[in-house]
Amino acid sequence: MGSQHELPADRSYSKPLGIRFFEYIKKAKLSYESHQAIVLIVTFFAYASYHATRKTTSIVKSALDPQSSDVGLKFPWRITYLSAPAESKGLSWVLGDGWAPFNGSDGTALLGQLDVAFLSVYALGMYFSGHMGDRMNLRIFLTVGMVGTGLFTSLFGAGYWAKIHSFYYYLIVQMIAGLFQSTGWPSVVAVVGKWFGKKKRGLIMGIWNAHTSVGNITGSLIASALLSYGWGWSFVVPGLLIAFMGLVVFFFLPVSPESVGAYREEDEVDSLRKSEEEEGVTEPLLGSNTELKEKAVGFIEAWKIPGVAPFAFCLFFAKLVAYTFLYWLPYYISHTAIEGKYLSNEAAGNLSTFFDIGGVVGGILAGHISDRLDARAITAATFMYCAIPALYFYRSYGHVSVVMNVALMFICGMFVNGPYALITTAVSADLGTHSSLKGSSKALATVTAIIDGTGSVGAAIGPLLTGYISAESWSAVFTMLMGAALVAGLLLTRLVVAEVAARISESRSQGGSQTGSEAPELDV
Repeated sequence: MGSQHELPADRSYSKPLGIRFFEYIKKAKLSYESHQAIVLIVTFFAYASYHATRKTTSIVKSALDPQSSDVGLKFPWRITYLSAPAESKGLSWVLGDGWAPFNGSDGTALLGQLDVAFLSVYALGMYFSGHMGDRMNLRIFLTVGMVGTGLFTSLFGAGYWAKIHSFYYYLIVQMIAGLFQSTGWPSVVAVVGKWFGKKKRGLIMGIWNAHTSVGNITGSLIASALLSYGWGWSFVVPGLLIAFMGLVVFFFLPVSPESVGAYREEDEVDSLRKSEEEEGVTEPLLGSNTELKEKAVGFIEAWKIPGVAPFAFCLFFAKLVAYTFLYWLPYYISHTAIEGKYLSNEAAGNLSTFFDIGGVVGGILAGHISDRLDARAITAATFMYCAIPALYFYRSYGHVSVVMNVALMFICGMFVNGPYALITTAVSADLGTHSSLKGSSKALATVTAIIDGTGSVGAAIGPLLTGYISAESWSAVFTMLMGAALVAGLLLTRLVVAEVAARISESRSQGGSQTGSEAPELDV
């Protein structure tokens, strides 16, 4: 029945073994929606494991350098007050005397250098990873990146048992780990972008982007819980976790509908119609069309896609603000008197998670609003402009009470991380499948890498500048952050004007088409 109109098989596709196993058990082919669910779940936990390993270093800093702030997330939750900000806490039996070379007078500076080196290599590696991701099987590429990340994260922790005290060992291991980490984001966004159309992409990716906060919190809990057994375990266990998730990706992730022969019903109808219309078209013409769609877009060509450069530079400043909060918020809270008292480092670390929670809500809101308005630039710019007064009020009134601090911090996280999440997910996927590419999805990883790689440069610069500026004035730091948010919004001005013009033109055309009609229905 209908055998003469079967969809042409993709000779190149190879289903993951896990998908084949599911279909063997079910005795039937998985539906398109089932594949979408698998993609969302696998990529969610895959990238959460990336963030879990990335968060480990900030938690173990307190064990390596007892003078650094202890910012681990710990339970049971309790708020502890101190009479003054503790620059140096009394050492417990868990932390011991630190770990050379990080327990000296320059220990904090050395740990800061590890952070900058990691983020710098991560940002640079992002450009290469995107280029390679569009030219390789993303399932294999992501698996290699995750196993490599797990290996070098574990090697950092192995220094505990091997009693390695060379700074350059940890520096090199951290830099290589940053290179492998750069494989993650371009790959997962490219895969999700291939499975979900533009209509509800913002909302779906906004919810899916919660993996960042889930990974951060999970990494904090694991690293903090294992510190009592030796700080090496805080690296090895997350390293093994991401390596295991890499194997899950290898066995279960379908990288695209074509790779597993999955089609929506409407796609099948369109394909059958085209096959009937194209009877008599010779094989060479079909072959050349396929090659055109599979051709990967070059790095320079991807930069020229309309909207890529403005969003990339916007993300530079948006990530500058977001990562400054990520690295410095617990320290800022513990060194700011709230209701005339100072919170302990542990309580400050717990409190700072409300910024991440606000970020989850902001990402979902930004995605949903941009879907409803069909206006990514307007949504992102509006959120960045709203972040300016949010930052001002947090600096000015966050000290009034713990409740006020939490509420304003939540609002800051919502407006700062909302556009950050939107740009790195839905916007990157939209631009990676831009109409100028003539239907090719071979630019998804490259475009995502360009945008997030440029943003990661800002992520490295923000915390670095804060380290110098905060020594003089925290008010100056917040002035810098507000200025960065303003510039981020202004960089999207041309795209905002274009979207506004498009909305006006669309409303006029709809109004013109309804002229003379009987009782036109309102589009709600």
